[in-house]
Amino acid sequence: MSASTLPALPAREDFLGHPKGVYVCFFTEMWERFSFYGMKALLLLYLTKYHLFPDKAGYDLLGAYGGLVYCIPVIGGLMADRWLGMRKAVVFGGLLLVLGHAGMAFEGDAAINVGGQVMRDESSLRYTYLSLALIIMGVGFLKPNISTIVGKLYEENDPRRDSGFSLFYAGINLGALFASLVCGYLGETLGWKYGFGAAGIGMLLGLVLFLWGQKYLHGHAEPREPELLRERVLGLPREWLIYAAAVAGVLPIAWLMWASGNGAFALGGEIPLALMLMLVVLAIVLVWFGWFVLSQCTPVQRQQMLALMAMIFMCLVFFTLYEQTYGSWVTFTDRLLTKDIAPSLVAPLQPFEWTTDWATNLALFVQTAPWSTYSLLLAPLSFMLAARLSDRTPESTTPRLLFIAVSAVMLVCLVRDCVVLPQTAGSLTYLGAFFLVVLAPLFAALWAWLGRCGRDPSKPFKSALGLMFAGLSFIPLAWAAQQVGETGQMASVWWLVLAYLILEIGEMCLAPVGLSAVTQLSMPRVVSLMMGTWFLATAFSETLAAQFGKLAAIEIPEGETMNFAEAADKYAHLFWLLTWVGLGCAVVALLLVPLLKRMMHGVK
Repeated sequence: MSASTLPALPAREDFLGHPKGVYVCFFTEMWERFSFYGMKALLLLYLTKYHLFPDKAGYDLLGAYGGLVYCIPVIGGLMADRWLGMRKAVVFGGLLLVLGHAGMAFEGDAAINVGGQVMRDESSLRYTYLSLALIIMGVGFLKPNISTIVGKLYEENDPRRDSGFSLFYAGINLGALFASLVCGYLGETLGWKYGFGAAGIGMLLGLVLFLWGQKYLHGHAEPREPELLRERVLGLPREWLIYAAAVAGVLPIAWLMWASGNGAFALGGEIPLALMLMLVVLAIVLVWFGWFVLSQCTPVQRQQMLALMAMIFMCLVFFTLYEQTYGSWVTFTDRLLTKDIAPSLVAPLQPFEWTTDWATNLALFVQTAPWSTYSLLLAPLSFMLAARLSDRTPESTTPRLLFIAVSAVMLVCLVRDCVVLPQTAGSLTYLGAFFLVVLAPLFAALWAWLGRCGRDPSKPFKSALGLMFAGLSFIPLAWAAQQVGETGQMASVWWLVLAYLILEIGEMCLAPVGLSAVTQLSMPRVVSLMMGTWFLATAFSETLAAQFGKLAAIEIPEGETMNFAEAADKYAHLFWLLTWVGLGCAVVALLLVPLLKRMMHGVK
């Protein structure tokens, strides 16, 4: 039976107004994002503080990793659409992610500086490059397909569809929020391997939950033509050939990670190989786009496609600025900002020494770990219990009350960890997801109110606003850097809080309209290709962000301490530069709003 002819889900499958399968996808994606952002919060600090990578090499590796994470989903989505089906793709991607995060837990020996020569544990670094490649390939198969499953759980005209995707998007932000608090904290306090290990355990739990919840997907994630997977190609069943090719593809990606971290094949010693490859891909896409709009589109379609490309470019600029939150913002926070939001409420960090007794170690970990660790375990377990109770007695209110009660406990744990735990540069990346969660309902209400009044801004105008706020978000950090340079003392973390608030206001203006524009303005036969272009632009922004971050690279000679004034001046220069980049692009975008609105020909 094809996916298009699968029956509608029975009413008893609903839980809190949505199909239970949506919650399966919600928690799977929550754990996947937990593992991804938990690792990302630690990666640059791990490279520069543990393996003593120069800042520039760390930024290059971070940029290559982030860029490829958004490139490979184009391939993973294609494999699932054509042959694998979404369930097999998600499970395969999840297994690769678990292996990748497990490999990141092998941190090896810390690097040492001997007479100006850095001695690194190269064998453990090979595990790191291979692990990053496994994670990249795993995300490529999991991420594009888990969201597709959500859409298939609703009938075409189901009014709950948009709110279902909003719920799913909340899972992404919840995973990112807890990732920083748990992995960022554990990595910098107990040891890097515990932060990376927690990310891996999270992905394993997400995979287990996805497999457990298969019955709630009702076949919507199965391959369209299973017989194609059994066909033999090059002597292997097609399914196993896809798996083998993906595993083989991990090796060149690992080599690219090594090349990025070691400056191999870098153009002029500054432009890494990953960025050069993305520039080639970008050039190919632009050539194809030019040919397509000139020869395959009507005048109206041509203008709509050009308007879409302009908005994709706005997103590229925005996310180039946004990705500084995992680059220059992290190193700036680590070096020049205080960390605790409310210092008087912070509990002193207890010394943690591992013993040979596993029971003692477990007790110490329980005492030290963030409370959010237990929230992350409690939430999916409560859903599993509530779902089974609902299966037996659909009319019972007990499952709903249980789920709501657990959500309240999660909120208490979250607030406690934000206020009581000693924060680190990695853990403070939670601020981005925190403000997204807070602002999302406010902006949803704002856009709805403006819509009722007939004043809902156009997509180009919202995108321009997003760029403006992205530029403005760097001003508090530039002021903080100048303050450090003048006083020689660390600036307050509240500058960072303000910067995140402004930045996330910008994201709420720009991000939701971008993907919507792709589906509305693309010609129907190239929607998937234009969605791929969107992801490629996001990938390019990751590598471009790393190049900007290198402008504030700080290299500290052996035996010397960091010069606060010099470091502060570098960061201030970078932050003012990015302020003007954001504001300058915002002004251009605002000037283009009337033209882009005409080119959209009535698309709202």
